[in-house]
Amino acid sequence: MSRIGRMPIAIPAGVEVKIDGSVVTVKGAKATLTREFHPNMTIAVEGNEILVTRPNDDKHNRALHGLTRSLIHNMVVGVTEGFKKELSVQGVGYRVAKQGKDLVMNLGYSHQVTMSEVEGITIDVPNPNTIIISGPDKQKVGQFAAEVREKRPPEPYKGKGIRYADEYVRRKEGKTGAKKK
Repeated sequence: MSRIGRMPIAIPAGVEVKIDGSVVTVKGAKATLTREFHPNMTIAVEGNEILVTRPNDDKHNRALHGLTRSLIHNMVVGVTEGFKKELSVQGVGYRVAKQGKDLVMNLGYSHQVTMSEVEGITIDVPNPNTIIISGPDKQKVGQFAAEVREKRPPEPYKGKGIRYADEYVRRKEGKTGAKKK
């Protein structure tokens, strides 16, 4: 039995869960999230808990069991607390700013890189070297943060670029300058 899959998901106060076959809708203070799951998984609300069960121990069903439970748990957390990713911009002359709903980045290119907010995602720039991406959908927040980081990933010699706030970039030593004879 899946250790993650068999754990019940607690429904906090103010969260409404509707199950229509294999479609789960979670409505909370921050947002409403809807997702369709595999029809093999049985999703039920009992009291103030959500339970996910599988029909048998096939390899495919075992894999789906924990995944389904984790995705539903992320939906519940997303509509109550939300998710956020913090990015740090490092490098001389590298800076970011928010203009309307656009994120404008100066990353050492001959032009500015502009990215627009995606629906369900909010971008905050508290200072010119920090980007905070937040929203109720964990997958959308992570995907958008990865797309922003992709514009200038940290390079291995000086560490310049966009990195996650908790990311450690391994630095290479570089050349010593000594000539061999």
